[in-house]
Amino acid sequence: MKLSPFQLLFFFLIPLLCPPSVHAQTGLSPIQIDSLVEETRQVFNIPGIAVAVLKDGQEIVKKGYGIRSIATHEKVDTQTIFGIASNTKAFTSAALAQLIDQGKIDWDTKVEDVLPEFKLYDPYVTREFTIRDLLTHRSGLGLGAGDLMLWPTSNTTTMQELIHNLRYLKPVSSFRTKYDYDNLLYIVAGEVIARVSGKTYEEYLEQNIFKPLKMDRANLNLEVLKADPNRIYGHTQVGGKLKVLQHNPYSDITKAAGGIFASIDDMSKWVQARLNMGKYGPELQDSLFSVKQAKEMWAPQTIIPSGKDEYNTHFKAYGLGWRLQDAAGYLQVWHTGGLGGIVSKVMLVPELNLGIVVLTNQEVGAAYEAIINSILDAYFGVQGKNRIQQYQTARQQSFANAHRIVRQVDQVLKQNDPGAGLKSAQILGRYKDAWFGEVILTEEKDGQLYFSAIKSPDLSGPLQFYKGNTYVIKWDDPTIDANAYVLFSLDENGRAEGFKMKAISPLTDFSYDFQDLDFKRLN
Repeated sequence: MKLSPFQLLFFFLIPLLCPPSVHAQTGLSPIQIDSLVEETRQVFNIPGIAVAVLKDGQEIVKKGYGIRSIATHEKVDTQTIFGIASNTKAFTSAALAQLIDQGKIDWDTKVEDVLPEFKLYDPYVTREFTIRDLLTHRSGLGLGAGDLMLWPTSNTTTMQELIHNLRYLKPVSSFRTKYDYDNLLYIVAGEVIARVSGKTYEEYLEQNIFKPLKMDRANLNLEVLKADPNRIYGHTQVGGKLKVLQHNPYSDITKAAGGIFASIDDMSKWVQARLNMGKYGPELQDSLFSVKQAKEMWAPQTIIPSGKDEYNTHFKAYGLGWRLQDAAGYLQVWHTGGLGGIVSKVMLVPELNLGIVVLTNQEVGAAYEAIINSILDAYFGVQGKNRIQQYQTARQQSFANAHRIVRQVDQVLKQNDPGAGLKSAQILGRYKDAWFGEVILTEEKDGQLYFSAIKSPDLSGPLQFYKGNTYVIKWDDPTIDANAYVLFSLDENGRAEGFKMKAISPLTDFSYDFQDLDFKRLN
């Protein structure tokens, strides 16, 4: 067929008017990904990493790198189980979506209708609080509010105590007006699943998500986890050297917020099902939940302030168990997770049918960011970026600032007269915070003041005079990188009537929400 001059011009102009889509970009090869991960491991001192890259239904990479523990040097493989921490939240929202599909609840069912004992500080908020509100970080509570009931993991707070104590947590913003990430309300969501289904949260996930997807290694049982010969151990830096963490990775009630352990093989199945809008099986004949609910979980619920971004991002939001944003013109659906000595990230780009999972056994989030953004760069057509160097430089700058603050505090402590500060008789005794519980301030045989938390035995350590009515606690466990100020308030006789706390380092994990504590003297 002979083309007219207009048709010839049209076909000539197409490449100019419509430049190649980023769909046409090719990702990194398996060899390039291997090299990227190994360099990341070395630069950020990560013992073990597992990575999966899924594209168009194919596994580009699914592999373990490095070792499970510096104590054993056993290798990571595709069956090694890692803690996925807050990536568990997407499983919690999926379980609720299933119950909604079954007509048992709705996203806007009032929490009180399922859990009559549920109460928040404000009675109005309690009455209006829905299942959707449990998942969207807009409750009015502050960042990580109440996490000290979960963290460190030796805390003995029960599910019943946690739900009861929610009423004592004071809001820092108006209901449904501001994003502040929380964990406690996801734990409540797990209890909603248990009440509605008649099964424990653990049983429900095993039967309705793990088993259908053949996530054979995934589990939420601490005893099963401890007995598993092919699991990672968390690691952290203490004095510039890696140390294996020996304590439980999470407390028993934390499961719905961050309790899943799974292999990279398991997580590949989960991510592929999510990219398929919940469908799975040889011909995608089965579904975890309806397409309607799949879309709802990825719909923006709470706006998150958006600053400068790598990929020309215009919006950020939280959905139902997932973070959402645009990147290079595409929707990104993602989440991160962190426990003691463990961090991870799951990234989906649905329009590219792309999923990336990075699991690690060291608490350096810069590592998964470097890996994932290097892989995304290849698909987005971004060139000339050294993500490993970029994140290492930013991390070093952040640590330098934090270390400067900590050093300044240490210098004051060293210069202080040992006898300076309040008299021991002024501050010794028992104190209580409404939701955290009791602590005891005692005097050791050598005259050292000592802090002990009754329900959280890992939070114990010596008190040292700092300035005025302020002391510093340095925790006995050096892996708890969360030393804090203790600020006493005195009555008219100069006796401490209570105290508040505040983290010293700006890098202290937000789950050490010392700023929310308000201790009052008991005796």
